[in-house]
Amino acid sequence: MYKLLKRMGKRELLYAFICVIFISINVYLELKIPDYMSEITILVQTEGSKMSSILKEGGYMILCAFGSLIASFVVGYFAANVAAYFGKVTRKSVFEKVGAFGTEEIKLFSTSSLITRTTNDVTQVQMLIGMGLQAMIKAPIMATWAIVKILGKNFTWSIATASGVVVLLITIIILMMLVFPKFKIVQKLTDNLNRITRENLTGIRVIRAFNAEEYQQKKFENANEELKNLQLFNQKTMGILSPVMSLVMSTLSLSIYFIGALLIEKANMLDKITLFGDMVVFSSYAMQVLMSFMMLIMIFIIYPRAAVSAKRILEVLNTEEKIKDGNIIKGKEVGTVEFKNVSFKYPDAEEYVLENISFKANRGETIAFIGSTGSGKSTLINLIPRFYDASEGEILVDGVNVKDYKLESLNNILGYVSQKAVLFRGTINENVAYGDNGHQKPNKDKIKEAIEVAQGKDFVEKMPQKYESDVAQSGTNLSGGQKQRISIARAIAREPEIYIFDDSFSALDYKTDFKLRKELKKYTKDATNLIVAQRIGTIKDADKILVLDEGKLVGMGTHKELLQKCNIYKEIALSQLSSSELEKDLGGE
Repeated sequence: MYKLLKRMGKRELLYAFICVIFISINVYLELKIPDYMSEITILVQTEGSKMSSILKEGGYMILCAFGSLIASFVVGYFAANVAAYFGKVTRKSVFEKVGAFGTEEIKLFSTSSLITRTTNDVTQVQMLIGMGLQAMIKAPIMATWAIVKILGKNFTWSIATASGVVVLLITIIILMMLVFPKFKIVQKLTDNLNRITRENLTGIRVIRAFNAEEYQQKKFENANEELKNLQLFNQKTMGILSPVMSLVMSTLSLSIYFIGALLIEKANMLDKITLFGDMVVFSSYAMQVLMSFMMLIMIFIIYPRAAVSAKRILEVLNTEEKIKDGNIIKGKEVGTVEFKNVSFKYPDAEEYVLENISFKANRGETIAFIGSTGSGKSTLINLIPRFYDASEGEILVDGVNVKDYKLESLNNILGYVSQKAVLFRGTINENVAYGDNGHQKPNKDKIKEAIEVAQGKDFVEKMPQKYESDVAQSGTNLSGGQKQRISIARAIAREPEIYIFDDSFSALDYKTDFKLRKELKKYTKDATNLIVAQRIGTIKDADKILVLDEGKLVGMGTHKELLQKCNIYKEIALSQLSSSELEKDLGGE
């Protein structure tokens, strides 16, 4: 918790200091009220007292109450500012931290868990700060001040008050031991509920297609019921505090008045008036002591969950990124990619996914990668933009090891189109001109040109608002092929030195695929193209084709060369091309 609070700015620390000052004023004024009450009690009991004296003391009581009210408003205002700022800064820190994570770190946390940590967990800590600034500071000050005030009044009354406090403390300790472990589970169950809800929303089409609504509903109800039962246990357990508090307060009041009655009965007439005034004052102060502990109890109810939430937030913030930023901005060459004896295995895995891969792509060349599912094609491509770092060997982009580049500079060299087309909420224009490409942002003419090259002009111009048409989150209002073409256009508009297409033509029909590759080849003649594909037709015209099998490079060459000397490539070709097409390719026609 302390590590999170250290993130406060100077202004918020000033606000917290102001809160402490006004809380002290508030406590002082509240504790002055019983003194004036005592004076009024004595004046009422004393013969010859003037009404003006009583009204004067009553006026002071009203002023103290009003001053206390103003101080409470000031404290509430500044405490709300501090809590709101903390929430803002922490959410921003978590968001930026997650944005800086590599693929390895992202897999340490589920998506639903990261959402909970950024929202619900931050809210829990924020609530603790908002209430804590008021209660956690006010309660100790009030309790200490009130105890000092009553210590010299009467030993028997002090013992009664101390007994009430001890009973409350024992109750709190027992309940905390029961509830604290449960709050750790609550946040995990909240993660699970978020996960199921997210699955249900993202997979709604499949759920309906398979009539699985009832199954999903039961799945959600089970998770919801589990969370409800745990929350009920926590709330019922913590709910014991309220009746215990009422019982202790009522018993303490009764004890003070009972002891006071015995003392007054035995005292002489002059002492009776003093004892009666002391009893009234002591009763008020004793209630203030218990109210202080009541405020602390409210914090203790919130604290366990907030403490768990703070720990979960710090787990994200303290996670060290494995992908470290380099310091090189510009390469030695232009448009080259070279793998030197590169091997890779996933973290904590025993077997290598890629073994001893070596090749070089020069500027203007098209290099294609093909192989069976799971052969390591996408993994190899993903090592270039450093989604993972190679376990062994070197990957050079423009003659510089990718680990030595500033990540921003490396990304400006690359135009990456992922295996799964990812679009963002906004317009067609905003999606194509997305992000920062290291130089001037694409203008409207450039965006149109990129969409035309990506063979998206026809469907975009048929949309209601054309290039300003809305794109839903994840592009759910577009087809798979349309999403892929917009993603390709986004990479083209970036004008990179090196294009990376990770099976980015899979959702396109053969005609569109052919036209796109033809236009792309003209447009990117001075750039390097790295293409992962499953179709022979997509890559047969590549300058060099690399064949992967179980993470090993088993063939390298042109389409014709591989048909002659690589059995695995020939098998793939036989499964996709007719005999006449193969004979034609082998004949070189």
